[in-house]
Amino acid sequence: MEGLVIGVLGLVFLSMLVPLLFLLGLHNGFHPPGYVPEQRNSPSIGGYGPKIIINASNLLGGGGSKHVDDFVKNFTPTLSKDILKNISHKVISHKAENETKNISAVHNNEQARVSAPPHDGPHSLPIENNSKAGDSAQIIDYAKGGVDQSGKSCELKFGSYCRWREQHREDMKDAMVKRLKDQLFVARAYFPSIAKLPSRDKLSRELRQNIQEVERVLSESTTDVDLPPQIEKKLQRLQASIAKAKTFRVDCNNVDKKLRQIYDMTEDEANFHMKQSVFLYQLAVQTMPKSHHCLSMRLTVEYFRSPLDNTDSSLADKYVNRAFQHYVIFSTNVLASSVVINSTVMHAKDSGKLVFHVLTDQENYFAMKLWFFRNTYKEATVEVLNIEQLNLDNRKLYLSLPLEFRVSYSIDAQSRTEYLSTFSHSHYLLPEIFQNLEKVVVLDDDVVVQQDLSALWSLNMEGKVNAAVQLCSVKLSLLKSVLGKNSFDKNSCAWMSGLNVIDLVKWRKLDLSETYKKFVTEGTTQEGGNEAAALHASLLTFRGLIYPLDGSWALSGLGHDYNIDVYPIKKAAVLHYNGKMKPWLELGIPKYKSYWKIFLNREDQFLSDCNVNS
Repeated sequence: MEGLVIGVLGLVFLSMLVPLLFLLGLHNGFHPPGYVPEQRNSPSIGGYGPKIIINASNLLGGGGSKHVDDFVKNFTPTLSKDILKNISHKVISHKAENETKNISAVHNNEQARVSAPPHDGPHSLPIENNSKAGDSAQIIDYAKGGVDQSGKSCELKFGSYCRWREQHREDMKDAMVKRLKDQLFVARAYFPSIAKLPSRDKLSRELRQNIQEVERVLSESTTDVDLPPQIEKKLQRLQASIAKAKTFRVDCNNVDKKLRQIYDMTEDEANFHMKQSVFLYQLAVQTMPKSHHCLSMRLTVEYFRSPLDNTDSSLADKYVNRAFQHYVIFSTNVLASSVVINSTVMHAKDSGKLVFHVLTDQENYFAMKLWFFRNTYKEATVEVLNIEQLNLDNRKLYLSLPLEFRVSYSIDAQSRTEYLSTFSHSHYLLPEIFQNLEKVVVLDDDVVVQQDLSALWSLNMEGKVNAAVQLCSVKLSLLKSVLGKNSFDKNSCAWMSGLNVIDLVKWRKLDLSETYKKFVTEGTTQEGGNEAAALHASLLTFRGLIYPLDGSWALSGLGHDYNIDVYPIKKAAVLHYNGKMKPWLELGIPKYKSYWKIFLNREDQFLSDCNVNS
């Protein structure tokens, strides 16, 4: 009996406690499902001069959802509420004065031993160096709450999204409705203070009447088309009443409260739309188009429905014959790798000497296998390899595609963004995968070849291992936070993947794969994650082993730069669509897409069925 009494008392106590906790929870932060409260951080004042943010994203393969999640989770903090109190002409002029003190660019035209593609006509101009060797690059980590106060933060934070937004900016719609809402809010801010002034009854009635008229109009109209004909006069009367109200002494706290409210509402709305826009942009550039996914699935199903003849045995000798020109492509994109091969073969003087090795993963292997079985490329040979089935010392292998790092920096009041593409972990398996070969040319699957590449096979690399085009707008001095304390030439240029001639004999002699592993281990102990470790290791592994190709061999930037001239595009041997706006995406830069699309096999039935050509 006593236990029963204790139990009843316990139930009564819990019935009182649970509602109390629920009410306290509502007060202290419980929110309805789907709502996440924004964390507001006060902006930190940053210095001026060179700024650099390094973002890595594997744009061509998996892991896109993780980058999108991180992008939304680590969004830029909003402005502090106290900013309203600090805005004045003095602050603005002081900021402008500081911005003029940015470090001026130093232009050094490097003279290097380079090899140019064998064609007539002027070569592309050397890339100007826009940074000093001793520049101190300030790292702004937006993921940890850092804020750039330079006024040019969009491109520093979001890279090519800002360029895409500028190109697709639309004129503001319903401007009059927005003006009415703004003036109505200001009138509401002043009305309570005017109403308290006993000698200003006439102005109070006038202001209230104008407010009511505008409220009635806005209740019936949501667009400019719906507004009545005399709305301009109503707006002028409201503005005149506000002007009169501003001439009297009013309760500043009330006005300040109202203006803070409209500022908060506008800021929250702007932040919401910015988050939404960037999220959708990131989703669009990191997700395989529906038509491409359809093509991959249809090819895979067809492969198992109609098994292929085993023709690889007759070509086995060709795959390892050093007399042929061997090209290597890492890809999970059927059409992208097809365009690379087709464009290379179409411009080759002797297509029979070309052997392409496409390395892919288990998921895309069968689609790739069927596609290259159904499609021929003149007399060239194509081998498709599943990297996960390669037996290299009984190790479990996974495909990693070329990495792209967004390097954004601000120099001399000008923001610049470059996308630095580099080797992934899979590239460092080349000497083991192709043990019988001495030299290979590695092509990224976002390139288009416009000239014969046979001259690369007679290239004298002067003892170097990797012949690559350099990106001299990005000096290693800008990347010192990634390179750590290791010794390197600060004036050296970063090198690009996309088009690389690899001396496998020299690679094996120097055991660069082991060197890479050592630097990866070293890089993972530093901040920045695995991608930053890969960049750290790649740049240091080939330190002093890069043979600089002439810039006219490969033109980069077609995946993020809207301002590339037609002349260098036509003269370049290889076009590199590095950046997020790949030519097979809807968000690709329209004027560059035609150079890629002309090498699609539009007559293929699978492309028509999956609506790829539209």
